[in-house]
Amino acid sequence: MRAISLKVTERELEEAERLSSALGISRAAYIRRAIETFNQSAAAEVRAQRLANASHRVRAESMRINAEFAAIETDPDV
Repeated sequence: MRAISLKVTERELEEAERLSSALGISRAAYIRRAIETFNQSAAAEVRAQRLANASHRVRAESMRINAEFAAIETDPDV
């Protein structure tokens, strides 16, 4: 495991200490959990953004295909 150094406000440190104590875990374990939780959230946000970007790139083609299907549904001889 690697070590890092970071600066936090007094309020943030006190809250981390209070909550880690209430959970019965070390402050380091609490901070590792916080990082893991945020990493998962950030990864989901990145995936959602990538999907939205891909969706925008294919939107025109999708609309064209939808129009073709709509024409077939209303007039099967098209």
